Parts: sequence; C-alpha cells; structure tokens
Amino acid sequence: MKKLHFLKVLRVVLAILFFSPILLFFVDFSGKLPCQLHVLAHLQLLPALLGGMYGLFLFWLVLTLVLGRAYCSVACPAGVLQDIVNRIFCIGKKKRKGVLRFRYHAPLNVFRYVLLAVVFGLAVFGVTELCMWLDPYSNFGRIAANLFRPVVLEGNNLLADGLHKTGNYSLYHIPVTSVTAVSLAAAGIALVLFIVMVVFRGRYFCNTLCPVGALLSLVSRYSIFRIVFDKKACIQCRSCEYTCKAEAIDPKAMKVDMSRCVSCFNCLSSCRKEALTYKPAPLLSRARRFFIKKALPAAGQSPDSRRTFLATGAAIASALPLAVLKAQQRKAGKESGDILSQPVTPPGSLNLTHFKDRCTACHLCVTKCPSHVLRPAGLEYGFDYLLKPRMAYIDSYCNFECVICSEICPTHALRPLTVEEKKITQIGIARFFIDLCIVHTEENDCGACSEHCPTQAVHMVPYKGTLTIPQVEPELCVGCGGCESICPVRPVRAILVEANETHLAAEKPEEEEALDINVDEFGF
Repeated sequence: MKKLHFLKVLRVVLAILFFSPILLFFVDFSGKLPCQLHVLAHLQLLPALLGGMYGLFLFWLVLTLVLGRAYCSVACPAGVLQDIVNRIFCIGKKKRKGVLRFRYHAPLNVFRYVLLAVVFGLAVFGVTELCMWLDPYSNFGRIAANLFRPVVLEGNNLLADGLHKTGNYSLYHIPVTSVTAVSLAAAGIALVLFIVMVVFRGRYFCNTLCPVGALLSLVSRYSIFRIVFDKKACIQCRSCEYTCKAEAIDPKAMKVDMSRCVSCFNCLSSCRKEALTYKPAPLLSRARRFFIKKALPAAGQSPDSRRTFLATGAAIASALPLAVLKAQQRKAGKESGDILSQPVTPPGSLNLTHFKDRCTACHLCVTKCPSHVLRPAGLEYGFDYLLKPRMAYIDSYCNFECVICSEICPTHALRPLTVEEKKITQIGIARFFIDLCIVHTEENDCGACSEHCPTQAVHMVPYKGTLTIPQVEPELCVGCGGCESICPVRPVRAILVEANETHLAAEKPEEEEALDINVDEFGF
C-alpha cells in the first residue's frame, strides 16, 4: 500500500476507534458498556477548557502545531459524523473520480474569528449559551441522545414484541422517557444543519461556525507537518480540489490553506501524479509565514487586521450587555426567594450558577442516569437553562448511592462525588402540603412517601385516631425525590422537592441499634 493511502487509512481507523465507542456509549441503554468510556468525552477540547483541564487543552494545541487539525478528523465526533454524512450522500450520486466535487472558496476569516471572540468573550462573563449551541461535541451529544438513542430503543422494543409472540422474553420494553420536545427539536436542527452544510460546502460548519475549529486554525496555519505541492509534478487536474471537503486547496496558486485543512488526506490519495506530499515545512518557511506575512500582506490582498480588530472589539462590546443582563437576572432571582421557580440540579453541581456556567447540555448524564430522573429542561427556567438537565421526579428518583452523573461529566459542571459524599449532599428539601395529602382530604392511610425516604427525613406522626401523616425533617433531607415520585396525589403532589440554589450538607440519620434476640427452634 502506498504511503499516501496509508495516511488516509490510518486517519479512518483512528476516527473509527474514537467515534464508535463514543456513539455506543451514548446509545447504550442496557448499561453493559464500561463506565470508563466516558474518558473519550473528557478528551474533547472545549469541554476540557470549560472543565479547567488545561493540560489536555495544551496537549491538543501542541498536537495541532505539529500535525495540523487532526483533532477535527479523528477525535471530534461531530467531525467524524459529518464525514459519514458525506460518504452516505456519495452513494448513488453522480460522481467525478469516485467522490462528490467540492470547490475552493476564500476563507471567511473575519467572521469566524469575530465569532470566536464573541464565544470566549461571553464565556469569560459566565454566559455559555453560545458555547452550548456551537460546541461540536455537545451538538453531537444531543443528536446521539435525542435522535440515535430513541431509534435504538424503538428497535429494541419492536424486536421484543416479535420475540414475545414466540414465547421468548429475553428482551423487554424500555420506554423513551429522557427525550423532550425541546431537546428533540434542538437535536434535529443540529443534524439538519450538519447535513445541509456537508452536502453543499463540506466542512463549512467546522471552518465557519465552530469555535473549536477557529481556535485550532490559529495554530494549524503554522503547523510543522503540512500538505505541500510539487509544482513540477502537478498537472492541474484539480482532483485534490474536488476531494477537499474543507475547500482549502487552491490548485491555481498551488497552495493549501492549513488553517482550514482538517488533515483528512483525501487529497493525497486522489492525486494522480503524487504531486502532493505531507511533510515538515522548512524552518525558514515557517518563520517567514509567522513574521513576514503578518506584517506585509501578500500582493493583491488587502490587510484585514484593522477590520478584524474593530469587528472583534464591537463583538465583545456587544457581549457586555448580555453578561450584565445575566448578572441582573441572577440577582433578581436571589432577591425574589422563589425557590419553586428554580430547577433541582444534579448532585455535584455545587450551585445553580456554577452548573449553568459549565454545562453545555451534551446530555451524556441524561443518557447514563440509571433511574432516568434527569431530563432536559425547556424554557420553564429561562433561556440560560434551556436544554440543561434537571431532576424531574415524575416517575423516578435519584438513587441514594449512585454517582454516575458526577463521574462522567466532561466539563466538570458536575464535580465527582464519592458515595459517602453523595449520601449527605442536599440538592433540595422536601416540602409537605397537608391540604393536598389524602390522609387529610380523604382520611385514608398512605405513608408511601415515608416508606421511600432513604434518610428517614420523611416519617409518619400521629394525626387523627389511628391515622398518621407525613412530617419532614429538613436537616435530614437530601432532595432525592423518592417521596415526590411515589406520592399518589394528582395533578399536584402533596410533597415536592424545592431546589437548593447552593447545595448543602445534610445530617446523617441515626442508625438504629440492632436488637439481640435469641431465636428458639425455627424462629417463626
């Protein structure tokens, strides 16, 4: 096999090794895949930056400086998904040299770098909404969690129906509960956007809207290894241009825009005369690109540094009112004291502000929650909490000893908790409404809430005659929602969990002494 083909094959193999486990981890509903696969999500660049994993962030920058934007074609699941879409649309279509044709287009540098400045400028002020909507990993996560995973679940349910008719009950129905209308719409829009851009402009998202691609392009333009033309061997067949999904190859000038090249190596394998090579650029050439071209634009090109500076300054200035508005909303929320209007955030989120500033709504925690208590939020808690997971005690509750969500969060919006820490982390406090309880309204025995409380925070006390009624000890409650999820009162339940804006530490319940009982005969 030729060396040029080897590079492309190597890239495809590595992309599969990254992409397949991440996709399977999102769609796995049986819990059979090891939880350690979440490490692949922790390797993503923007989550690493938001999560304070600066060593990993620096690693990707150094790798990009050496090899170019290999991250975009190998480690980024959204990038690999776009490559898959490209291959799917190649099937059955009219082709030229075996692939769909792309064309060279000049880069939109001002737009993508101003957008990058806006994204990071807002993030500094704690406004991460643009990160959430533009981060490639988070978009892939929402697509996998809200589109691919339900398809897999429905396939399992159809297969289970068929097996049940034959008397085989090895599979069972699993309801699709973690998908909401808002999360489904967000995932659908992202997938359609990827498809449209791939079909018409290849990696247009990666080189125009993606903040990760824009950030890496600042480094990759000076990469050591790069694709270089052999001008004597080139016959101007333009095969390389047609196969470049980044639209970065200018065959007339015989140049490759390394700021947009995603190191897919399609051009190398398509070149008829092996006129393209991937090799280290001379040191003098790299120095000239870094120093001279920055100071002296090439002939025929107008310097856009001033426009870029002005546009970036204007973008950051426009971001300031949004940051101020968000700060005012936070202050108003604290002063209002309306706890019911706040979401109950997952254990490990520390407080509402920390969670909103770090979470990019990738929905990995939603898919891996074994009790399915995490659900994507709509607009009920405001735009800045849109799509972020909340504790929804509709038909389930938070397992008292489960810490999966805190372990797998790639942005550290959820800090890792030990089981012992989880048992005393108070994310909310149960509040009892006696006027709604059936013990009061119908004078019937119940006690379901106390039976499902793992900390004895909800217990029964004498009420009328032989009746007992729930009572809440706030210092013992951890807000797990066991009481709320089991309460039979509808439509509004008689016991609800109110969110703690800042998570607190609950008291440990007293352990009952084991009675020393002598058992005679059979112990009946």
